[in-house]
Amino acid sequence: MSDLRAELTEILDEAEWEWLIPHVQRDAVILVALELDLVDVGVAIASDNIPSVEQWIDKQLITKPTTVQVGEWNGDRSKRFNTLIVQPYVLAQEIAAT
Repeated sequence: MSDLRAELTEILDEAEWEWLIPHVQRDAVILVALELDLVDVGVAIASDNIPSVEQWIDKQLITKPTTVQVGEWNGDRSKRFNTLIVQPYVLAQEIAAT
């Protein structure tokens, strides 16, 4: 498990909204709430930790982007996200504007 965590930590990256659009179009983006650690979510998904993932879904801490969110981000193509690829998904966490 620590190898998986280290591997996912290494591929954690930042992306502009523009780069995520093709992944949203293929319904592969999962939004992760700011209160969750992106690597923790990645580890849970990659290791099929169903109880944790179901709990986050139930609490709406991991969701698919809404039409409203996509519309807002389309208006600001330079919007940035922390991202983590856990095939076939792209986990994305919005970076708050400063």
